[in-house]
Amino acid sequence: MIPTNPAIQLTEEPEVVNWPAMHYVFLEKTGPFMQIAPQAWQEFHKLTPAIEEHNAITDYISLYKIGPQIYRAGVSVAAPPVNLPSGVAYEKFSGGKYSRFVLTGAYSNLGPATARTVELVAEKQIPLRDDYNIEHYVNDPRVTPEEELITEILFPTA
Repeated sequence: MIPTNPAIQLTEEPEVVNWPAMHYVFLEKTGPFMQIAPQAWQEFHKLTPAIEEHNAITDYISLYKIGPQIYRAGVSVAAPPVNLPSGVAYEKFSGGKYSRFVLTGAYSNLGPATARTVELVAEKQIPLRDDYNIEHYVNDPRVTPEEELITEILFPTA
């Protein structure tokens, strides 16, 4: 079991939510998340101005699959995207039923928080379906103090 760190503010009782379908623009990488996630976001952020030039970004979201180690750094956009820069892909993500945990605080806590949520899903025997997990970055780190950042960690629930 991952030791509970009192500095990490994480809900331990998931809330079942219905994640809406979305237009998702992303950059995909495969490999160990601790290495590829920061790389994916660094590369994606460089492409964001070109995406925003022709598309309305609604949220910053990562989708990932733990087993095959697929990580997607991306954004949801208000409508099917147009004039995307090379290096990004698009798909209509279908959404569905998810078990949501909420982390309040620094993005540097995401690794331990996600490890703890994986444990909680197993402990609570939450039935999962084969789909992407979601990290939804609720507020903007450019204007939100680090201790007030909110990240939803969602597991696809059967």
